[in-house]
Amino acid sequence: MDESGDSGRPQPGAGGTDPSAAPGSGKPKRPADPGGGLLMGRPFGVPVYVAPSWFVVAALITWVFGGQLDRVLPELGGARYLVALFFAIAFYASVLVHELAHTVAALRYKLPVRRIQLQFFGGVSEIEKETETPGREFILAFVGPLLSLVLGGVFYGAMRFVEPGTVPGVLIAGLMISNLIVAAFNLLPGLPLDGGRMLRAIVWKITGKPMSGTVAAAWVGRGLAVTVLIGLPLLTHTGALGSANEDIGGVETVMDALLAAILAGIIWTGAGNSLRMARLREHLPDLRARTLTRRAVPVESATPLSEALRRANEAGARALVVVDGQGNPKGVVREAAIVGVPEHRRPWVAVSGLAQDLTDGMKVPAELAGEALLDRLKATPATEYLVIEETGEIYGVLSTADVERAFVKAMARPES
Repeated sequence: MDESGDSGRPQPGAGGTDPSAAPGSGKPKRPADPGGGLLMGRPFGVPVYVAPSWFVVAALITWVFGGQLDRVLPELGGARYLVALFFAIAFYASVLVHELAHTVAALRYKLPVRRIQLQFFGGVSEIEKETETPGREFILAFVGPLLSLVLGGVFYGAMRFVEPGTVPGVLIAGLMISNLIVAAFNLLPGLPLDGGRMLRAIVWKITGKPMSGTVAAAWVGRGLAVTVLIGLPLLTHTGALGSANEDIGGVETVMDALLAAILAGIIWTGAGNSLRMARLREHLPDLRARTLTRRAVPVESATPLSEALRRANEAGARALVVVDGQGNPKGVVREAAIVGVPEHRRPWVAVSGLAQDLTDGMKVPAELAGEALLDRLKATPATEYLVIEETGEIYGVLSTADVERAFVKAMARPES
């Protein structure tokens, strides 16, 4: 199952701005890698991770496919599980090709890709920005299923060169069928699947509104979730009725119902996350540095904290900026550091000891807004930033706590 998308999308593969990546950690350094499991490589400069859940599904595929091999090739004996493990690895290699198709298309459109992750139900391409046009959105979504269809065709052609009923014949047939299933499943027209993104692009093109496309595709996705939950056990139960062993048939029915519930849950959650992330993106322009900035007063480095706070109270300001003798900003006094100083010690503590030295990345233009503002803050993680006018004058201090509260407020708005 593929859930590629930008990080602004809820789906793990997900891709806009991810609120979980919102600034405000206050950590001095940004992690070099996004993590997500065992790093396997960096094709096209994008890290590929294998999540711990992959090993669970690989074991499950090995067990199930090994049982099927026992009926088709009983002479293999215990070696059938090695063959089945090879099939599981080859299948996920096909999933990786599917994800790489999304990645290459995203990079072609200059959209940054955070990582590719292979996990329980397939792969995730985490694209960090939204496409600019519905046409690009459609292409970005379609290339994944297209590559899976191509792989299915390649394996179909390869079947002509192997003998049926042999190990190579069974493996190639299995890979052909599995890739066709991956392509067909991902073409279903509901988020978070690729077909849902294609539907979103079509509605976006017709209405001119990305949000309308997301709403339509997300609700179709929820309908698909209900269909999978009810329909999959019914379809598989029809085959189980012919089983000579009623006990095994009963176990299969429970497993089918469990699988359907997991798939339905993933699709339903992904569709809901798509709605929330689209709503957040719709309100991103409301996140403006100028409107979120706290008024600040300039103080020299030797100023006692008590005196600096007195000046701030008189001016109705909520932040302190340390300046040199010429009035040039040198640092921002951290709010957390102020809180940590007992009131009786504040007359003897200089503000310089509580300030974070300014870097170029911590100077934010007052007119910066939306995704550009968030990208600027993520590039240089800090707790406070100096907001400046175009003239270079100090406008105030932007706290990441205020940005995060604005995120929460946007996410709390009711769904469209």
